[in-house]
Amino acid sequence: MQLGPEIKAIITGGASGLGEAVARTLTAGGAKVCLFDLNEERGTKLAAELGGCFVKVDVSDPASVEAGFANARAQQGQERILVNCAGIGVAAKTVDKEGKPHNAAFFDKVIRINLIGTFLCASNAAAGIVTTDPLNKDGERGVIINTASVAAFDGQIGQIAYAASKGGIVGMTLPMARDLSRSGVRVVSIAPGIFKTPMLAGLPQDVQDSLGAQVPFPSRLGEPSEFAALARHIVENAMLNGETIRLDGSIRMAPK
Repeated sequence: MQLGPEIKAIITGGASGLGEAVARTLTAGGAKVCLFDLNEERGTKLAAELGGCFVKVDVSDPASVEAGFANARAQQGQERILVNCAGIGVAAKTVDKEGKPHNAAFFDKVIRINLIGTFLCASNAAAGIVTTDPLNKDGERGVIINTASVAAFDGQIGQIAYAASKGGIVGMTLPMARDLSRSGVRVVSIAPGIFKTPMLAGLPQDVQDSLGAQVPFPSRLGEPSEFAALARHIVENAMLNGETIRLDGSIRMAPK
């Protein structure tokens, strides 16, 4: 798919971090972007800067997602690209130091935002994209990019909920791509390693350096712009489909 002003994109978690980087990169390529996020102040400001639009959406709520897609399409037209970046990641063990089991509500929240939120947005995007005309001789209509994590494969101690949610995204990728292949809609997931997201960027520099040193090469934290560059390449390379791509400097996470 070639980017241009006729190509519209929706980016969840688009107000900051990986989502913001993707929004900037796709905008630089000529696409029009709509940002989904709960941070209304930051999202509205960034959308204005990029010449796009912002919709306050809770990706874990089916009604909010459905309304968000309707709002985005009313403002900028039918999207051809969805990039799911919304997610949370907080640590908790199977049994805590006091001997209590993993908080069920917390586990449910992580799954609902990271996994169910990704599914809800992907399925809503797909329902719209399949109705469009093909963009090229391949019959391509659009692409859905999901954000998994190396935790899906190398989940660390305390990452039970997070790893389960990201593992679910990996598990959805191929069957969703196969399901939508008849309509010319591709589905690809990116599994980033340790990236300089707002959460990590707020850590002391020595802690950031220590984390970066765990990466074989390059021995540093990943830049959001590098994640965004891969997202753009996925958009533009039609043979990428049904795959989860590790973007991690060849790191394999230790237990802790």
